[in-house]
Amino acid sequence: MPIEKLPSYAGQILRIDLTAGEIGVESIPELKLKKYMGGAALGIKFIFDEVPDGTDCFAPQNKLFIGSGPLGGTRIGGSGSIAVVTKGTLTGGIASSQANGFFGAFLRFAGYDAIILQGIAPDWVYINIGDNGVEIRSASSLIGKTTDGVESDLRQELGKTEKEVSILSIGPAGENLVRFAGIFTDQGHIAAHNGVGAVMGSKKVKAIVVEYSRNRVSLKDEATVSSIAKQLKANAMMSKPRPYVEGTVGGVLMGTANGSLAIKNYTTSINTMSPPVLETYSYQNVRSRFDAKPTPCWACSARHCHRMKIKTGKYAERSVEEPEYECMAAFSSLVGIDDVTTTVVLASEVDRLGMDVNETGWVISWLLECYEKHLITSQDTDGLEMTWGNSENIMEMMNRIARRQGFGNLLAEGVMRAAQKIGVKSQALAIHTKKGNTPRTHDHRAMWLEMFDTCVSNMGTLEAHMAAPFQQLGLPDYFNSYDPEAVSTVDAKIKGAMIFEDSMVTCRFNTMTNLELMCRAVNAATGWDINIEEAMKIGKRAVNLARIFNLRQGIGAGLDAPSLRYGSTPLDGLVAGIGIMPHWNKMLLNYYHLMGWNEKTGWPLAETLKLLGLDDVIHFLPSD
Repeated sequence: MPIEKLPSYAGQILRIDLTAGEIGVESIPELKLKKYMGGAALGIKFIFDEVPDGTDCFAPQNKLFIGSGPLGGTRIGGSGSIAVVTKGTLTGGIASSQANGFFGAFLRFAGYDAIILQGIAPDWVYINIGDNGVEIRSASSLIGKTTDGVESDLRQELGKTEKEVSILSIGPAGENLVRFAGIFTDQGHIAAHNGVGAVMGSKKVKAIVVEYSRNRVSLKDEATVSSIAKQLKANAMMSKPRPYVEGTVGGVLMGTANGSLAIKNYTTSINTMSPPVLETYSYQNVRSRFDAKPTPCWACSARHCHRMKIKTGKYAERSVEEPEYECMAAFSSLVGIDDVTTTVVLASEVDRLGMDVNETGWVISWLLECYEKHLITSQDTDGLEMTWGNSENIMEMMNRIARRQGFGNLLAEGVMRAAQKIGVKSQALAIHTKKGNTPRTHDHRAMWLEMFDTCVSNMGTLEAHMAAPFQQLGLPDYFNSYDPEAVSTVDAKIKGAMIFEDSMVTCRFNTMTNLELMCRAVNAATGWDINIEEAMKIGKRAVNLARIFNLRQGIGAGLDAPSLRYGSTPLDGLVAGIGIMPHWNKMLLNYYHLMGWNEKTGWPLAETLKLLGLDDVIHFLPSD
């Protein structure tokens, strides 16, 4: 069956060879789409097949996949999202990261399911996808611009309003190949993890613009898709009403209550903010203080995204995106700041510069502790006093990181590489996985499942999430979150669900990883008959391909572990004295066994690959 006639799919992938300046369009067989669906899984398949072993992440041979999925641009809430897949800059393995907004929907309306960038442009360019087709245009006037500046300038150049174009871009950090640069779209939606923005910058692509089209993707059963969209909304409101209504901006309060708030580079687990100060970080206060106005993503009715305005101080009248929890934590408790306006301003600056807030927060908090312990001095930092809570100097250092100026050039390499450069004592303070990426901005010592999954993940961020549909997978709703066997078992059993969702590509706050409803939506859209078992296989195929890709790059089982500080036992707080590391090796053995991997090397077994329909990659397995 030709892809052009397949319901739900636009039917084309846009491939742009930047070195040659050539633009091509290609189709994908229906069988491949059924096996990999779209988004994350399809992108991993392309990177697995097309990026040679040992390729440097900044080399022309590396490729950048930006894709939607079979539900993109439908009435499913948040289905304007994209998945970005490449060889990552922090780990040297697969990077898979998602961003919400409108870009995925607009791309589908333009007639494409995905974009693949390859090669390197001779000079800086941006790509315009519109009524006149696809064009590669000069971006010389955009160089040095922040992400919000790029969007503003391009809309003005094209004579388009915010609703008429979706713009994906990198900031100064991406231009300067900061290893934790992200890709930003629609004013504040970010594919953040594992340096995807640095890869885009290495290809000298500053932005991609997709103009709005009145075209729509045809669906097999549009009425049923619309009905399931309503059911998904009801499910989200019932199962997780707080994030659907409140977003995550107020998460500093919740993290304080349950011990998961990241505080001062893990030097303590106790938030010392007074109750009145802590209350200023509530979602009610943030939204009222900064006159928050809802700015929902494609087809989304959640009150999750807002535009806000700083009213007073140096940054008065600056318009900002409402920060997520990770932004609020990164620039409050993690770096010793207790002023909510300062937190919001710093979170906005990270977005403008085009950096991942997680790695930025961790590299700054590591620097502050090193400075406090005299492992780094003001002579090293070009005169900046890097003390806890010093927001002005933190702001300045972030700008130096984004532009690789002075000591910022070292920090632009990320926590692990910077610590290796400074020395052994500083490495003992560094929070990261042994693969090279930092965790999300939580204290994972109180969240064993997330710590374990972050470390065994192949993608530079989480592969599994507590939002998994436990009952649908035959698992009990409750497990002991500090039981090493239970944690590693749950991680293996839910592995695949999150990646399937990221292959749709939909927003987790809308679909809540409800596999049953997502399968029904895909079936209504395509006419297929996907069930939960096959959905999990699609996710596990992607996980196993990513695993083999990484192993081929030399990222072995010995790197499935946290750094010394990341895996440390808390000395205070709710989980004082409870440490994960005494159980780590047994957890890995159990996880590898349940994943169908060699329990010593972590390589997938041949029989596992056969069960997943991956017979064609068995030849990559080691012979011994």
